[in-house]
Amino acid sequence: MDHTSRDSVPTPLPRRAFLGGVGVAALGVATTGGAGAFARPTSPASSLSGAAIPAADMDPLDLLKRMLSFDTQNRGQGGTTRPHAEMLKGVWERANVPVEIIETPQPDNVHVIARIKGTGAHEPLLLLGHSDVVPVEEENWDVDPFAGKVIDGEIYGRGALDMKGANSAMISALLQHIDEDATFDRDIIVLTDCDEEAGDYGSRWLAENHWDKIDAGSVLTEGGWFLAQSDATTPMLITATRQDNVYFNIDLTARGTATHSSKPIPDDTAIVTLSRAISELGAWEAPVHLTDVTREYFGALKNATSNRKFAKAIRLMLNARSGPARERAAKVVVELSDYPYLHRALLRTTHAFVIQEAGYKENVIPSSGETRVNCRAIPGGEKPREFLAAVRELLKDRDVEVTLATEEGVSEEETLTELDEAWATPPADIDTDLYTALSSASEKIYEETPFAPALFEAGTSLGPWRAKGVPGYGVYPYVLSNEQLIGMHGNNERIYVEALEQGTDFMYEVFAGFRTTS
Repeated sequence: MDHTSRDSVPTPLPRRAFLGGVGVAALGVATTGGAGAFARPTSPASSLSGAAIPAADMDPLDLLKRMLSFDTQNRGQGGTTRPHAEMLKGVWERANVPVEIIETPQPDNVHVIARIKGTGAHEPLLLLGHSDVVPVEEENWDVDPFAGKVIDGEIYGRGALDMKGANSAMISALLQHIDEDATFDRDIIVLTDCDEEAGDYGSRWLAENHWDKIDAGSVLTEGGWFLAQSDATTPMLITATRQDNVYFNIDLTARGTATHSSKPIPDDTAIVTLSRAISELGAWEAPVHLTDVTREYFGALKNATSNRKFAKAIRLMLNARSGPARERAAKVVVELSDYPYLHRALLRTTHAFVIQEAGYKENVIPSSGETRVNCRAIPGGEKPREFLAAVRELLKDRDVEVTLATEEGVSEEETLTELDEAWATPPADIDTDLYTALSSASEKIYEETPFAPALFEAGTSLGPWRAKGVPGYGVYPYVLSNEQLIGMHGNNERIYVEALEQGTDFMYEVFAGFRTTS
């Protein structure tokens, strides 16, 4: 489909009109069910230079619908993000915030940088959000993945969770502050980047070519999960991630005799050999490794859950005196968790079978077959090189070649050394004003719900800042069910509208910690 919006750029409307229920319709943005428009009571609206900010731009649901309407799918070589960027540029311009689009060598694949000037008393805060999304299997969705449809209080769309929903909450919350004539004690830089999911021109390219535009003292991006109790909606634990897992790939290759498919050779078929190896590796798990970061997280989870059996299992896992005892307890923790796949991923190196290639013609038995295995290692836990050795040992009798995926011209040992360095990168310090602002906002909005630092089981674009020692944290600022969590990079991706609105309140309070005016 075309990389264009299905909705036009909104016409500015007064807040009164929007709150009266006509704002969204007047903007040509379809609404179906769900909660009403978000609005924070304010004094008469005025932006940095006195011009009214459209109420729709400060409404996270309306803004998210517009974001979702742009097809920014990234199939591996970047996406087309310019139309989405132009829409965001208009949002910032209506608030009189300086904004620019940064071109990359790939046509129509661009970054957007807005900068809200502060007093300069502190180093800038960078908000890092990506505009590209992973591809969709549209035939497997129940709704149009680019329509932003609301059904039974949930908004559906590719990127609703990852991470246009987070972008919407952060941007609309900032605009509410600007609408109140707020002044911050630092510049706030809002970077909406491209090529986060894949491609050559993401944050690393931007840092190499435009560091002066994104140089900051702290960074907030995607990451920490807001988990619910067993009812899937009541907040249980609010987290901010301070460390990402280490990403690497392993390839399994099997070889056999290529011949006519009418005369198969038993026990000499690459696909069968590869399938047996996959089956064995699929049934195997890496050992549990608890680090200081994950111990603190699971300790907070133990105290937060209302499930006593789950809490007991966590306590047994944390107190285990031997590897076998820890493994047994961890198995029960995963079985009892309402978020089993998340918590399994925080306990051990994970491996997922993601791409398989074999054969080219139906009457030819191919000479080889290959499967890519995507792996995520816990920093401070099992090293990637140790995991690679364990997989090779497991499959040593399976007649498959196990190789570490490397960039062209880079050796396995050089890649392992780089992975060792990433594995050894310490977590972000939690003794910072940004982390304090996140904690304080959680206490205000989620009241008695515990707040804790955590490990992000996936990865982010924080690499260039971490390399310079800049502390970075992550939040997806909305409470999610496990089913919604599974929808990330999957089918029927969605979040609760009410959770998005509450998460926007959370982000408003985070930024309130940096205001110098009331």
